[in-house]
Order: sequence, then structure tokens, then C-alpha cells
Amino acid sequence: MSLPTSAYAAHSPTDELAPWSFERREPGAADVLIDIAYCGVCHSDIHFARNEWGFSQYPMVPGHEIVGHVVRVGDGVTRWKAGDRVGVGCFVDSCRTCPSCLEGEEQYCDSGSLFTYNGTDKNGVITYGGYSTQIVVDENYIVRVPESLPLDAAAPLLCAGITTYSPLRHFGAKAGTQLAVLGLGGLGHMAVKFGRAMGCEVTVLSHSPSKEADALKLGAHHFVATNDPEVFNTHASKFEMILNTVSAEHDYNAYVGLLKRDGQMVLLGAPNPSPLSAFPLLVKRRSISGSLIGGIRETQEMLDFCAEHGIVCDIETIAMSEINVAYERMMRSDVRYRFVIDMATLK
Repeated sequence: MSLPTSAYAAHSPTDELAPWSFERREPGAADVLIDIAYCGVCHSDIHFARNEWGFSQYPMVPGHEIVGHVVRVGDGVTRWKAGDRVGVGCFVDSCRTCPSCLEGEEQYCDSGSLFTYNGTDKNGVITYGGYSTQIVVDENYIVRVPESLPLDAAAPLLCAGITTYSPLRHFGAKAGTQLAVLGLGGLGHMAVKFGRAMGCEVTVLSHSPSKEADALKLGAHHFVATNDPEVFNTHASKFEMILNTVSAEHDYNAYVGLLKRDGQMVLLGAPNPSPLSAFPLLVKRRSISGSLIGGIRETQEMLDFCAEHGIVCDIETIAMSEINVAYERMMRSDVRYRFVIDMATLK
């Protein structure tokens, strides 16, 4: 038996998302059935829906910032019960045996973690995401949403939140760290909140001077408008860490020059490759690294940190039928700072 599920799907790279229905599997012994309350809208949803990365499968139901309530659990499930507030992020399975999986870093699974949507599971079935009324997930790939966090504003924490929290933790952000956040969008606004809560001295770097008021309101100590080339001289060798959230093409070398000796720029965005000079790295032992999302353990840690510090995403809630307009607005950077779909509008 299977579970009829309503959704919105893309059927080709050029189609708008439209109503669609499909069958979810019945929960197995280790599975949890979740009634989806809200799903955040990530910019990668657009990349996938429009096949901008070249490996999209259709029909496609996007969405990997999923929150809701447990409806039913399999006979072998021990961690969850009906009514629990839960979340599902960017992946729903992994090999479970490689060093990364055993260390709780499933996002770096040697075999590749199974994407929440646009993945193909071990049975050859394509995964469908959170632009839908329900989802069935193995109990080990679910996180608990603390009661103090509103579900709608918590949804983007499952991607935008963990994407910025993980590198800050991994690369040692702490009280007093001179942290720069490059870009003030869905990722950047969360990086500001986390950096401030961790005690960093936070500076927002943005080419849009109009974002200064927002940056300071979100908790940044300083704002630097990078449309003025002189700032790359006046702020040279200033920062210990730069979280680079920008996905548009830009000059990495200019921002490397803002790092102190042994400073590190962590790439979170995925722009087209830009030429990189070795010299700015060599002269002060600077480095560039990348970071993906976080594992299940760290995602739970992040949610608990958010509950402790009162951190959620700044969101605009939309109806499911507004998704295509939301995509166009995201392409114009016309959202502060994350769209979240109210799935009750689809039920």
C-alpha cells in the first residue's frame, strides 16, 4: 500500500511548478511519517528545478527545509512518537558505514548522501521533497524542533541555518573572533545571528550600501560597502574569518586580502570559477576552504543552540500557489530573507 500525496512539481527545466500528485511509500519498520507544516524555499531549489547544475530528474518536487509533526512510526522506531515536532533537511540517508557517517558527518558520506529530493535511493526510486503534504523518512535522519522555536521561522534552519552554523563551529569561531560575513541574503543573515551569539565581532561586507540598516539590526557590529574599492585598502588584513555566502561571480583575491595572517575564507556559495592568485595566500599563510551543510548530530546541536539564544530565520510566509512568483522575486533578491511555504494551503 502507498500514501497519496499532493505536491507542486517541475516537469521540465522551462516549466513553472504546478500541482501534482504521487505516492509516498508506506512507513517501514524504521520509518516515520511526517505531516509537513512548512517548507522553506532555498535558492538551490531554483537551480535544481531549472536544471542549472545539469543533473535534474523530472518530475521534481523540490524542498529540503521541512518541518512538521510525526503522524505515524514504524514498529522498530524508538526515537519518535506521534505528535513530535520534527525537521528534515537536505538528505534522508547515507551509507552509514564510511568514516564520515560513523563520525556523524553524513553530509560528506563517501558514497554520497541521499538528497531529500532529486536523489535516487537504493531501490532506484527518485526522492521527492517538501513542496508536498507529507514525507516518509528513516528515523535516523530526522531532527527534533525545540518547542520554543516557531515552526515556520525554524524551517530554513534546516539548510540556511546549518550551512552557516557548521563552518563557524568547525573552524573555531569564538568570543572575540573578527568575523566578516560576505553577502546579506538567506545565508548571510543567519551567519550574522550565529556569529553575534557566539561572541564574534561581526562585520557585514556587501556591495549594496542600502543593506547597512538591516545588517546592524540583525546584530552586526559593522558594515562595509564593498562597491567602494578603497575599502579593500582600509580593511586589509583585518579579519580572522570570512564566511563567503555569495553565489554570483566575484573576485576572490580582493577578499583574501582582507584576511589577517592565518586567516581563512570559507566558501558557502557556488559561483562560476574565478581566477585565483596564489600570492595573496602565500604572503600571510591565508587559506580558502569550503563547507557544505552539517550532519544530523550537528543539525540537532544547531537547533538547540537556536532555542537557547532565541534565533530563527527572518521569513516571508507564502501560499504554495505563490511559489513561481517567489522564485522570480528570489532571482531579484526581493526577499528578506527566506520564503517559507505554508503547506496548509495545499491540503
